[in-house]
Amino acid sequence: MPVCAADRLLQGVSALAVETATEGLGPLMAFGVIGALGVGSQLLAWRLRMPAIVLMLVAGLLAGPVFGLLDPARDIGPLMGPMISIAVAIILFEGGLTLNLHQLRDAATGVRRLVFIGAPLGWLTSTLVLHYVAGLSWESSAVFGGIMIVTGPTVIAPLLRSARLSRRPAALLQWEAIINDPIGALAAVLAFEVVLVLRTATSVGSAAVDLAVGIAVAVALGAAGAYGLVQAFRRGVVPEYMKVPLLFVSVLVVFALSDTMLHESGLLAVTIMGIGIANSDLPSYEELRRFKEQATVLLVSGVFILLAAGLDPSTITSLGWNAVIFVAAVILVARPVTVLISLIASGLSWRERALVALTGPRGVVLVAVAGLFGERLVALGVEDATRIGPLAFALVAVTVVLHGFTLAPMAKALGLTGGDRPGVLILGGSNWTIALAQALEKAEVPVLMSDPNYFHLVPARSAGIKTFSGDILSEAAENRVELVSFESVIAATDNDAYNTLVATDLAPEFGRDHVYQVTREKSDNARHSLPATLGGRKFGNGLTHDGWEQKLNEGWRFRVTRLTAEFTLEDWMAKWPDAYLLGQVGPRGTLRLLAPDEEIKTAPDARLISLVPPEEGEPSGPDAAEMPQDPVAPEKPA
Repeated sequence: MPVCAADRLLQGVSALAVETATEGLGPLMAFGVIGALGVGSQLLAWRLRMPAIVLMLVAGLLAGPVFGLLDPARDIGPLMGPMISIAVAIILFEGGLTLNLHQLRDAATGVRRLVFIGAPLGWLTSTLVLHYVAGLSWESSAVFGGIMIVTGPTVIAPLLRSARLSRRPAALLQWEAIINDPIGALAAVLAFEVVLVLRTATSVGSAAVDLAVGIAVAVALGAAGAYGLVQAFRRGVVPEYMKVPLLFVSVLVVFALSDTMLHESGLLAVTIMGIGIANSDLPSYEELRRFKEQATVLLVSGVFILLAAGLDPSTITSLGWNAVIFVAAVILVARPVTVLISLIASGLSWRERALVALTGPRGVVLVAVAGLFGERLVALGVEDATRIGPLAFALVAVTVVLHGFTLAPMAKALGLTGGDRPGVLILGGSNWTIALAQALEKAEVPVLMSDPNYFHLVPARSAGIKTFSGDILSEAAENRVELVSFESVIAATDNDAYNTLVATDLAPEFGRDHVYQVTREKSDNARHSLPATLGGRKFGNGLTHDGWEQKLNEGWRFRVTRLTAEFTLEDWMAKWPDAYLLGQVGPRGTLRLLAPDEEIKTAPDARLISLVPPEEGEPSGPDAAEMPQDPVAPEKPA
């Protein structure tokens, strides 16, 4: 009798479970599990609006020490070491790729102080805490202390967006995380090189020579790799579709070549290489950086799951109260002392200095780099380096959870929030965008209107709408506009090309689901159609900029309608069957814009933002475009 497909599948699952329990997953299945746990944790964290590192830590610990499903040493074996080394090399290269010295020179005084004073001072204070509080040797403390400079650029961004900080403290925390990311890795690499030379050299003189040679070789190889790539890209020797693959291969070659010529110098070489490319003003730099960021997210997830699953339960339990005191000392002593000294006479208020001093979440980069250097130090004979990995996990877990729950209340208590409700950024000053902005403000949604043409914003300012005159993509906008206060963007100028440019550029910042654009003229024509990768989501039901203006001239107007138990969505649709439903404001004041044909899900007490036709007997023309609150059925008495 033939076995059905379900029976075969059940037998296969049973055989896999038995094989996993006896022999482990094997390399192929282990890679699949690591990828699923890492990327799955990131996706779930995005859905739950929480830091991904928390879920990755839980997933790694459950899969490894708790249930024993994944054991990297057993399932991957000798491949684990080279894999982590290459992943960390690419992570450090991406960190160097974010360090633009021109931006550093142009940065505000507070940012420069946090880099030039805060980085070395943070290295010192972290090293002292590690040695005197955690009880690590000077060698382990110096290496781990350098890594602790990094405050987690992958963690800071979602925390800032959820906490909705005002512009200046948010910029300080974000720029500190971005710039100190490669600096912290560089400090750890240099400290490790010193430990390596002191452990292997025969005398002080030879140690100094070995250290100088190691740094020189790594810098030379990294600079040569960056120079070669930059020249090849600038002269058009490499086609666009080959730039990213060549970049990856070059990183691997420089890392392997430097490590072969001089042991453990590869990480320094790829960091220097990244810094060299970041400061070369390549036209294609932004595309390279974004792709590298995506690759780094994947690699960081994998390394984090690997390290969490490979933690020794006995090592975790042996940390005890010593680890608790260490984490408390970092949060309450090392971080505040570093920041407060660095920001003396910086022009910041005491509230801003206090907020920055008490905010220092660490991220997956710290765990990945610390885990690698911990293993390297153990191989050199530094026995207490086995505690670096667990201490890094403890520091990351506590700081991410702590700041994730306390940053928003602390900022609100200090009066440093960018606004209680997420707002809308409208690009383009015209009659219909002003009417839309007034309707949104009537629904208590904050609005900022921007336009490159100063005179287009004169009527908006007269109507009391907040404005920014200039290009929203300019450095001036980056310094003056608190983008973190806005959740959605509507590109609605009279220039379709500019709308497409802005929507494409801001999509990674806001998320593609939150960037909208008015329909372009002739967009239905095949000769004028654009690929889905350009522009934003359609705003409204296919109306162009001129189409919106025409509707207002015909007497259409924006309305805010509150739904109740007596006046439901069905009642609204029956009353205005031809209306354009643009969005809805939930009971908590959050706005959800609606694309054409998007499913409408309303909650009780929601408010609808719509463009409705004139009713019979109403005047037409621009003067009729007012936004009265729609009459709705009265509430039933309790």
